[in-house]
Amino acid sequence: MRALTWHGTHDVRVETVDDPEIINPRDAIIKITSTAICGSDLHLYDGVIPGVMPGDILGHEFMGEVVETGKDSTLKKGQRVVVPFTIACGGCFHCKVQQYSACDNSNPAEKQDMSAALYGQPMSGLFGYSHLTGGYSGGQAEYVRVPFSDVGPLVVPEHLEDEKVLFLSDILPTGWMAAENADIEPDDTVAVWGCGPVGLFAIQSAIVMGAAKVIAIDHYPHRLELARKLGAETINFKEVNVREALMEASGGIGVDVVIDAVGMEAHGFAIDNVLDTVKQTIGIGADRAAALKQALLAVRFGGKVSIPGVYGGMTDKWPLGAMMEKGLQIRSGQTHVQKYTTKLLKMIEDGKLDTTFLISHRLPLEQAAEGYKNFHSEQDTWTKVVLKPGMASADAA
Repeated sequence: MRALTWHGTHDVRVETVDDPEIINPRDAIIKITSTAICGSDLHLYDGVIPGVMPGDILGHEFMGEVVETGKDSTLKKGQRVVVPFTIACGGCFHCKVQQYSACDNSNPAEKQDMSAALYGQPMSGLFGYSHLTGGYSGGQAEYVRVPFSDVGPLVVPEHLEDEKVLFLSDILPTGWMAAENADIEPDDTVAVWGCGPVGLFAIQSAIVMGAAKVIAIDHYPHRLELARKLGAETINFKEVNVREALMEASGGIGVDVVIDAVGMEAHGFAIDNVLDTVKQTIGIGADRAAALKQALLAVRFGGKVSIPGVYGGMTDKWPLGAMMEKGLQIRSGQTHVQKYTTKLLKMIEDGKLDTTFLISHRLPLEQAAEGYKNFHSEQDTWTKVVLKPGMASADAA
């Protein structure tokens, strides 16, 4: 089959690789019909996530048709399914309390030592996201093996085209959980750093949840325009002092809720962020946390902090005093996708949530390397790239 493989920083290639096979009775094989490039895939593209090996197949946002099943799979051939990027067994302690992204059993034992050393306990399995998370092949391919297929995949109705439901695999539940983690109340003013895909879905979710005001922070004009169309006010951080603007918008006490949808590669020219950029570039592993540091200083005393942005290593010059003295509530983590998919699918069907506004480009799988390059360097106009195996180049849009 054809698949997108990683070979180093800014070096991804579509190559011919072995077809996946059923390994476990709970497995299923999915023929991919749509797969997307995620903002967190760019951390792999930039080489700042450890544990990625040459030849690894990338991609964790995908859906398709069931073509083969193990004897214990609950799926049937011919069904259309969206697959959560988090791999969960369904039976461990964490799965039973719906903390699917903390599954104890989905990261193979021989892969657990690296993440256990970094984080205290091993990570769960994720598709296409390094050997830290199990080394599973991703879905930017013609076919993919789905472990624990009786737990994760969501069967979708035939009347809903791929693009309406594809983002149930990751970024829509991630944006929703980011807003849910903030315990939004009707009078809350919510500030969201980053108007990429997750940030935009966090904005949409916060508005649906009844926030009084949502303020979006970014520097790309088109992304800020998308945020305004959703109903948010906007701040261009290259034009104004963000903290001063947020203090003014909140009557001088700070905003009630802050959501960091940027993660470990934040932009900014503050001296600590410049130093973190250098350290990250030479491989020391320092996360660039400028957006999160700014958010912690902008939120009011007793405020709420939600962190859906991906962080993988360490950061320094951390405003620990502000975090403690302000009495902040902080929630973060990989998304428990399986917890939300059924509810969000119903909201899509009822017209309460829209996902298609985000898609800017559709490309054949064979042009995936071009998609990565442009999604990385042209983030204002390449807001979301969907890849289609078998799509003719002439049909790309």
